[in-house]
Amino acid sequence: MSLVNTNWLEKNLGKVKIIDCSWHMPQVHRNGFNEYKNKHIENAIFFNLDKNSKKNTDLPHMLTDASSWENIISNMGIKNDEQIVVYDNSDIISSCRCWYNFIYFGHNPELVHVLDGGLRKWIEEAKPTTSDVITIIPSSYTVHEKKELVKDKKEINENIFENKFNVIDARSLERFEGKVPEPRKGLRSGSIKNSFCLPFSELINKDHTFISKEKIYEKFKSIGYEMGKNMVFTCGSGVTASVLALAYSLIDNKYMPTIYDGSWSEYGKN
Repeated sequence: MSLVNTNWLEKNLGKVKIIDCSWHMPQVHRNGFNEYKNKHIENAIFFNLDKNSKKNTDLPHMLTDASSWENIISNMGIKNDEQIVVYDNSDIISSCRCWYNFIYFGHNPELVHVLDGGLRKWIEEAKPTTSDVITIIPSSYTVHEKKELVKDKKEINENIFENKFNVIDARSLERFEGKVPEPRKGLRSGSIKNSFCLPFSELINKDHTFISKEKIYEKFKSIGYEMGKNMVFTCGSGVTASVLALAYSLIDNKYMPTIYDGSWSEYGKN
């Protein structure tokens, strides 16, 4: 149950921890935290995707270390056995990246969910919002890191020859094929050799909900990857790769999300 709908969340508001993980691409000139302070779902805690990522790197949104994650989540007042619902108000469905982070650091996948349609759908349905920021009581969160759920550049390069897993790119086809410049400076255009392209936007409806499981299956089937291999997802910076990972988990409930964390921000450096 990676996804929950707005009606489910409304009925369970007092039983789950709610996280607002709204993050926007720099070129859209929106600030997720400012929007959160103005309007969010009651009792939601803001998760700053930039601030809560790895420090001392020029790569965006990289996974932080286990000790830092323990501090981050403890300061959010979340416990290891709590059920979590993550939402966003972003065009790139940034909540999925937070979902992946929790699973990578050992939270029970059955307890971590993304709100289908996010804040936009919640507001459109006239469900209650607030500007009140809750007082957080810190917890003592413990990490159980699952290092097998992340790939690095060395493993990606080795796989070009060893072909042990499929690499699926969530960027647009134009970016994948190198027909348009990358939005981040200092990156060449193109894609990882032998990878496949499935733009994340093809899995999302106009109201920001995911398309049906049947349609998701057909989308994955259509790109021609080799069946029976593990799936590793990549994109520009590891955010929309997580959208594909969540979508794939909807059609394979045994799948554990696996991401090339550096993605094209690392691989495409000139």
